[in-house]
Amino acid sequence: MIAPGSKKTKMIFGFAVIVAFLSIFIVSSQRHSSAEAKGSDYESIELFTDVMAIIKKSYVEDVDTKKLVYGAINGMLSSLDPHSSFMPPDTYKEMKIDTKGAFGGLGIEISIKDGVLTVISPIEDTPAFKAGIKAGDMILKIDDKFTKDLNINDSVKRMRGLKGSKVILTIMREGFEKPKEFPIVRDIIQVKSVKFHLMDGGYGYVRIAQFQEKTDEDLSKALKTMKEEYKSELKGLVLDMRNDPGGLLDQAVKVADHFVPEGQMIVYTEGREKDSKMQFTSKRGGKEPNYPVVVVINGGSASASEIVAGALQDHKRAIILGTQSFGKGSVQTIIPMSDNSGLRLTTARYYTPKGRSIQAKGITPDITVEAIELPKATGKKDGLHLREKDLENHFETEDKSGAGETKKDEKKIDKKEDKTEKIPSKLEDNLKNDYQVLRALDLLKGWELIKSMGSGK
Repeated sequence: MIAPGSKKTKMIFGFAVIVAFLSIFIVSSQRHSSAEAKGSDYESIELFTDVMAIIKKSYVEDVDTKKLVYGAINGMLSSLDPHSSFMPPDTYKEMKIDTKGAFGGLGIEISIKDGVLTVISPIEDTPAFKAGIKAGDMILKIDDKFTKDLNINDSVKRMRGLKGSKVILTIMREGFEKPKEFPIVRDIIQVKSVKFHLMDGGYGYVRIAQFQEKTDEDLSKALKTMKEEYKSELKGLVLDMRNDPGGLLDQAVKVADHFVPEGQMIVYTEGREKDSKMQFTSKRGGKEPNYPVVVVINGGSASASEIVAGALQDHKRAIILGTQSFGKGSVQTIIPMSDNSGLRLTTARYYTPKGRSIQAKGITPDITVEAIELPKATGKKDGLHLREKDLENHFETEDKSGAGETKKDEKKIDKKEDKTEKIPSKLEDNLKNDYQVLRALDLLKGWELIKSMGSGK
């Protein structure tokens, strides 16, 4: 007889809990499977519990059961695709903070490419951006810890920290003869979702750096402020979403809603579950006048920014200028668990209004304009950008369209909101030398010229 509270009792109870959890998970996810398939699932569960028992009994050190379970779940999810993951309670808590736009760290979007921790994009105006971290950089070490043995969550945890503390990233980059250390001082990353500037001649410039909780609200304020400054409707708009890694789907829909006619499709999603099949259409009211719009994208534009670009391109509401976008066309659902951990699970693919899947393909610009590096610039030419198709286990594209893609004086405007700001003078100077933005502005001016010629003015 086994005494209550003994190690053996606890171990058996732990195995029972694990078996119960996995059984419920398998049964619910495979409820339409045949009895034969279920039998195979139960055999796999038995294998899992056998391995757990061997580890608990024979591993050189005593191992915490929860640590083993968390590791198994994380491995299960990471084997699916680059974006599904398990978040322990502390990581899940940080994720919820991220969408509000403020957290302590470096300011980079990362992923795994060929088993190497790789930078998708540095977030502008952050310590990593200012230190010279570039898209495509391979992070070999975080301080003295090699990243080869770290998953995404562990890597993020090591890069996060208190404001003022230092971390050293060891970077390998194309063109480097050997890895180089980048010392970076952590800061509170207050990502400014929207920046704006009224350019000469009544043309507006709006930069969306990331889609957060108030991005649509901030965009509305930016457009209103520029109109008040110009004392008239804008003549045209440059919408800059370069190196925008995405964010909240509902904010992408609301941003596109400003420009897409009422009742028209913005984006739709398709997945296995009923709740994964959704359609988002443009609502009534709040529309911008039918002035010309040029959307600027590059290899760091992903997810929500691709939804906006794809919708405006399909409805011929904007010209897309720049270089091929990242190609993240999958939807992740955040599922809270009972112990305050969370699952980030890929549950659907999204499609542009014409049925184009962006997954592993991206948005193809109507006009390709490569970036030309400015003095002291920290960006990287787009040919070296990491894209969705480069990630391990990425989804292949599934195109529903039936066809492939073809190719006055300035015054100061007071800052209205923490995450909406007029571009500071230093960035205004950079903007004047930004080759892609200048080409977008030329396009708007040419558009106005052709229109005036057609009307006989």
